[in-house]
Amino acid sequence: MSSPAERYAEARRRAAQASQFPALDEFALDLGFDLDDFQREACQSLERGSGVLVCAPTGAGKTVVGEFAVHLALRGRPGDPADADAATPAARRKCFYTTPIKALSNQKYHDLVARYGAEQVGLLTGDNAINGDAPVVVMTTEVLRNMLYAGSSTLKGLAYVVMDEVHYLADRFRGGVWEEVIIHLPASVTLVSLSATVSNAEEFADWLVTVRGETAVVVSEHRPVPLWQHMLVGKRMFDLFHDADAARKHDVHPELLRYTRETARRLELGEGRSAGPGAGRRGPRWRGPLRPDIVDRLDREGLLPAILFIFSRAGCAAAVQQCLAAGLRLTSPEERAEIRRVVESRVTAIPGEDLTVLGYWEWLDGLERGLAAHHAGMLPVFKEIVEELFVRGLVKAVFATETLALGINMPARCVVLERLVKYNGEAHVDLTPGEYTQLTGRAGRRGIDVEGHAVVVWSPETDPRHVAGLASTRTYPLRSSFRPSYNMAVNLVGTVGAEPARALLESSFAQFQADRSVVGLARQVQRNTETIEAYGAEAACHHGDFDEYFALRVAIADREKAIARQGQTQRKAAAVASLERLRVGDVIRVPSGRRAGLAVVLDPATGGFGEPRPLVLTQDRWAGRVSPGDFTTPAEVLARIRVPKHFNHRSPAARRDLAAEVSGTGLDRHSGRRGGRSRQVTGEDHRLTQLRTELRHHPCHACPEREEHARWAERRRRLERDTEELRERVSGRTGSLARTFDRIVALLTDRGYLARDGAVTDAGRMLGRIWTEADLLVAECLRRGVWNGLSPAELAAAVSVVVFEARRDVDERASLPRGPVADAVDETLKLWGEIEADEATRGLAATREPDLGFAWPVYRWARGEVLAKVLGSGHEIDGEMPAGDFVRWARQVVDLLGQLADSGGASPELRSTARQAIAAINRGVLAYHTSA
Repeated sequence: MSSPAERYAEARRRAAQASQFPALDEFALDLGFDLDDFQREACQSLERGSGVLVCAPTGAGKTVVGEFAVHLALRGRPGDPADADAATPAARRKCFYTTPIKALSNQKYHDLVARYGAEQVGLLTGDNAINGDAPVVVMTTEVLRNMLYAGSSTLKGLAYVVMDEVHYLADRFRGGVWEEVIIHLPASVTLVSLSATVSNAEEFADWLVTVRGETAVVVSEHRPVPLWQHMLVGKRMFDLFHDADAARKHDVHPELLRYTRETARRLELGEGRSAGPGAGRRGPRWRGPLRPDIVDRLDREGLLPAILFIFSRAGCAAAVQQCLAAGLRLTSPEERAEIRRVVESRVTAIPGEDLTVLGYWEWLDGLERGLAAHHAGMLPVFKEIVEELFVRGLVKAVFATETLALGINMPARCVVLERLVKYNGEAHVDLTPGEYTQLTGRAGRRGIDVEGHAVVVWSPETDPRHVAGLASTRTYPLRSSFRPSYNMAVNLVGTVGAEPARALLESSFAQFQADRSVVGLARQVQRNTETIEAYGAEAACHHGDFDEYFALRVAIADREKAIARQGQTQRKAAAVASLERLRVGDVIRVPSGRRAGLAVVLDPATGGFGEPRPLVLTQDRWAGRVSPGDFTTPAEVLARIRVPKHFNHRSPAARRDLAAEVSGTGLDRHSGRRGGRSRQVTGEDHRLTQLRTELRHHPCHACPEREEHARWAERRRRLERDTEELRERVSGRTGSLARTFDRIVALLTDRGYLARDGAVTDAGRMLGRIWTEADLLVAECLRRGVWNGLSPAELAAAVSVVVFEARRDVDERASLPRGPVADAVDETLKLWGEIEADEATRGLAATREPDLGFAWPVYRWARGEVLAKVLGSGHEIDGEMPAGDFVRWARQVVDLLGQLADSGGASPELRSTARQAIAAINRGVLAYHTSA
């Protein structure tokens, strides 16, 4: 207990603060809880008129600072007369609250409406426009960027911009938008940046000071709800650290280390055993705890509600099914009734036949038992319902992919990580400390839980010390992903002119980081130069010029490699020629790689561009395309078999029958030859002979310390090569964005989007209003009339190819509706080829190739076909397209169609067709999502 004197002193201090920061005192009275130190410090900086960067862990309460900016805007300008007119619009300023995703915008909008009333708060996202002229508007960051470029009148009176989750500027696809906004906001606007904890907050703040003026940095490492880390090994749960001191030192709990080492040792001893029924649980293959057992364990220990992260959509769905099959039920009868009421009230607009296709009844069964999946493949309304029920404590266990960790306010008592490896769209990669922190940051609900818990499920590949490193490394660096785009270039040139636009790009965080890194690189070049001189002294030889002798050795090695490469080139050319001669039904032998063995040709793939990649079926029933790289020797036709005319290589039964015929040829799956190398280039190389003679006659060849000198010379050569690369990096980073901008401007000038004098042409103004990754390709399609004359469904299919991107590469090209759609897509592909060639010539990053995989689904949907048929027509590797993916891509098609409908560069007929296409798409599950 504090003494009366201490309480009096604290009261005096609070009174002094209230007189110094009256707005904060007003704001704090309505909160219902005491502000943390970092929140108070940030709010005081704001009231003093400074911008602020707040970095704090997930769930620490950063958004309170953003809400204080809203309070300041609504309160009116400092010094306004405190009379009855103080609440008039003249005394009010505006605050824009930006978020990275629509779901977070919707959530924040509802929070602010509950506090300030619907008339004071607006919402602007791609889907919704509510009260856009309100003094407080919540929006996605892209909406604000578009406003800035368009010079929107809505910006008048803007005093504060809150950028929630500002660390999104590291996102490689969308991050540049954050920097565009920060750079282009008027100087009179105060910026409030809210970020997860990053290790280079000071660097980011230094940049903010250069572009925005005074900016206070407030960093808090403190979690309001303590987080306890655990590992689940089989059926036993261990603390990862013995105490807080051990956590700071990364010292893993000794008992956990002992037990995991002993378990791993027992597994190794069991390697020789059979994996049959008699092998028991201690076989060579580790079987971790079953998912239903994990949930049941958490339930018994009072650790629900929990989020169990499984980095696979199919894994999330399977986990729910496994729990249902195990008979898990986590809800009371009253909770089940409430769950059903909430769900039924939210899905009334979805037709019954669509609900059946979407697996509604199985999903509802899981919800009523307190279990659900959450991933991007789900219908958006299903995800929203799961989020609502989880936050209300009705759903107790959610199996989720990592997308749930991005911004959505869905805290839990416990978080479980099934693995520490995830698929990032290209490869399976380890979780970074930043990702681990963001995922486990969901554990511990402020005001509800005394502590949060994070559990990692152990497997033989999981080292507890690695987990300790992830858990203890709370921060990760913020790296800019900003790069100029065509749309950005015409907007910048049109707004400020070419030279000022160049200067603006050089003020980006990307260039700021690049310029700072140059200082370190230049120091390294200097150190390397000194070391090279020292290596040169060690390599000196008293017999003669060792540099000259070493140059001969290098020339001999280079010549030998060139001769070997020539042999490889000849072998590859022979393989290419042999693959080009193949016909359907030819049986060949794939000599190497994962698909080695006999195979039958299904599609010879002749007449295309690039290397031949025939579609084959192996005797192991794998169907896919092979390339010349799979053939160390030319492909030889060993036999021929009949392939059915309409053979479907996606059908397991068809693959099985044809593979049996391949095996039935009686041919040996492995060739008698080994190594597969053809004859080397014949004849002795004259230049190589000459170099070897010169080497033997050089004075240094007789030196007894020749090899020692050579080792020092080789070190010097490698360091010289590395140093030259460093020098190139230094020159490449200095002004790198401005150089890229110059190349983009040159390309746009040649194509007529910018005039020779730097003015923006009509075509350029059209390009400046196209907001998509393939902006230039869309503009070219409009200028060339590629989409003119199409029906609404055909237009939807044709434009889908420039927005859709498959989750995984599929070998064969997707089919298209015949006629106008196929013709329009062919024209689009030709235009893309021209643009890509232009970009390659100028050293620019290539525009992504159009993807045809969504054309059939959106075409059928726009024609009014049923959802089941639409989802079944997706060009997916594993069957039909997930409903959530369909809705997401359909919404992106609608967004682009909306841009076409408003485009000055489109013909009146095309604009009308685009509006009809939007109306045709916005039905059923899409119509519900539009109104939600």
